[in-house]
Amino acid sequence: MIEAKSIAKTYPDGTGALHDVTFDIRAGESCAVIGPSGCGKTTLLLIFSGILKPTEGKALIEGEDVTASLKELALIFQDYGLFPWKTVYENASLGLELRGFGKRERKRIVSSLLKDLDLQGFEKYYPKQLSGGMQQRVAFARALALNPKIMLMDEPLSSLDALTRENLQNFLLQLWRQKRITMLLVTHSIEEAVFLGRKVIVLSPRPGTVIKSVDNPDMGDLNYRTREVFFDKCREVRQSLDGGAI
Repeated sequence: MIEAKSIAKTYPDGTGALHDVTFDIRAGESCAVIGPSGCGKTTLLLIFSGILKPTEGKALIEGEDVTASLKELALIFQDYGLFPWKTVYENASLGLELRGFGKRERKRIVSSLLKDLDLQGFEKYYPKQLSGGMQQRVAFARALALNPKIMLMDEPLSSLDALTRENLQNFLLQLWRQKRITMLLVTHSIEEAVFLGRKVIVLSPRPGTVIKSVDNPDMGDLNYRTREVFFDKCREVRQSLDGGAI
């Protein structure tokens, strides 16, 4: 579904963000990318979203070069990306509106999603009236309304408190189990990467290159955090990060 083929990215000022990044993600797989701050993780997501172009190499989705017009792809940022002057319902339905869906169809899709995300009754609220966790759920609703095949997520839970973050990690895991959306998640958290990534890509310091691709076949169980194999896998990822930082 997703392929990175020797991707490199150098910005106009000469700063190298990525170097020779190669990996692949199968359809329906969940992959987490982790690495030190400034290693090019966000740059990698922007390349796969079609917003940026690689300096070298190729970013492919289903064997085709990535373009910004891919309709089967949703991108979620850390800061939620909600419009403060729009209500919960208006934010969640924006993508559908831009794609020409009628009012009745938008209401059917969005109302169902808001109910599933425990946002029913908040349709007329504005983002400033919501907690951080609720705002992030609105961002997820907007993305899911488009029924994407692929979700790209740039540290979407990093600004949340520990309990809210864990609850939304559980939500993402259940979403992946139910819909088998191909997920590419960027995170700074080793535990989050191991909990949500069937594959964990470890990047080196800038310019980021792949140190190790860690297979995580036991991922997928809501109780995974309590199992010994989870701690073993976290240790493996941490050792890979420590080795890349030397």
